[in-house]
Amino acid sequence: MARARIIRPAKTAMQAGRAKTHKWVLEYEPATPRSPDPLMGWSSAGDTLNQIHVKFDTLEEAQAFAQKLELDYSVVEPHERSFKPKSYADNFRFDRIRS
Repeated sequence: MARARIIRPAKTAMQAGRAKTHKWVLEYEPATPRSPDPLMGWSSAGDTLNQIHVKFDTLEEAQAFAQKLELDYSVVEPHERSFKPKSYADNFRFDRIRS
């Protein structure tokens, strides 16, 4: 039976915004390890399921899809970012500790 993960991807280091982080993604876990191709040196795997990424608007839709296909799945909860309000004026406070 194929195993799958349901995740909500984090923003990449190359992004300034969080545009593509609101959808849930169902992706299959690799069944075979990746190995380098002897001719070109590219990494390849024996199964093609690891190339499939299905996107959903909600977690419930992704779980319903996995249950419909009778997949053994796990949900990886996203790490919510914490907002720390900052003020430019705090850089010039009198009681600021200097390092």
